[in-house]
Amino acid sequence: MKRLLEALFGLVALTGLPYLLYLGVYVLRRPSGTPARTWPQEPSVSIVLPTYNEAAIVESKLEELVELDYPMDRVEIVVVDSSDDGTADLVETFFAGRPEPELTLIRTAEREGLAPALNEAYAAAENDIVVKTDCDSRIEPDAVRRAAANLADPDVAAVTGRNAEVLGDSEVERGYRDVQTIIQILESHIDSTLIFHGPFSAFERDAIVPIDEDSIADDTELALKIRRNGGRVVFDPAIRYREAAHSAFGKRRAQKDRRAMGLLRLLWRQRDALGRHGAYGRVVLPFNWWFMVISPWLVATGIGVATVGSLAVLGPFGLATPAALLAFTALGSRDALGPLQPLYSLFDSQISLFRASVSLLRARADGDDDAHDGTWSPDRELREVLQ
Repeated sequence: MKRLLEALFGLVALTGLPYLLYLGVYVLRRPSGTPARTWPQEPSVSIVLPTYNEAAIVESKLEELVELDYPMDRVEIVVVDSSDDGTADLVETFFAGRPEPELTLIRTAEREGLAPALNEAYAAAENDIVVKTDCDSRIEPDAVRRAAANLADPDVAAVTGRNAEVLGDSEVERGYRDVQTIIQILESHIDSTLIFHGPFSAFERDAIVPIDEDSIADDTELALKIRRNGGRVVFDPAIRYREAAHSAFGKRRAQKDRRAMGLLRLLWRQRDALGRHGAYGRVVLPFNWWFMVISPWLVATGIGVATVGSLAVLGPFGLATPAALLAFTALGSRDALGPLQPLYSLFDSQISLFRASVSLLRARADGDDDAHDGTWSPDRELREVLQ
């Protein structure tokens, strides 16, 4: 029993130490806002919008874009579409007779995945700044203007924003995003942030490079490659967007596991960036490796040690440990943990990362590293929230 307790205590201490160190750095530095030297400017902007069977919501998204607080005579909307539900026709109808903004519509006959579609759209974009947004998100009217102010800093080549409101009332996702915001602010002040968000990311056009055609972390991959090429990639919490998310455990698993898989695969493919590119490779990337790669396995091992130890000491009564964990998970997935809800949000992310790593290891063992492509299916329930 003593050895089990020592092992469990050691696992908990080892898992939590990097987070405590990061928290200490945050307390010492007290970072806030964007680290970019911002000033107002109005460069030309290309807004890239990938669509697939978005007929139910594409018009409301386009209404949002043409009503942005930005001069529309300096805006180009680039829609890349592979739908079979008439989405592209709705886009053409929406812009018919509108003198501005300019529309570039790319129809693809075959659905090859998001990354190839984005590569084609980025290549077609003609303006100084390229903004990428998703059809199933909503951005604030000043988002493009704030992004342009960040990119006015000659050291900054890309900027992303904050999920300020989770549509669908998912406290689980809201809690995780609040923690993520703190981390990304600190990362940006140290050097650059890792994760870029699909609902809103902005890039200098000249900094954009092709992304892997099977990428399922396309925005983060592009930002990482830009940082490797010398540009800073930062997070500005004043750039705000809204995104729909599930709280239901099963639906969250599918949504979160896919994102986790994309990030893990990206970290592995770009592992040679560790230790390079200034504080980005020496501090930011190692922390994300710990959070995404190492910590989930330590959490899973800790759960196993606690369960085995309880059963060994208490016999059948030791089942209280896994039962308590299941209750914690059930209550957390229902947003019913009160002040402990943020803790569940972090636990939930660790479970997704662990499941994703197991899935990737299995695919690698089967010789099928490309088993997970970049295609996606619209979620009907989340589309209804947006409607």
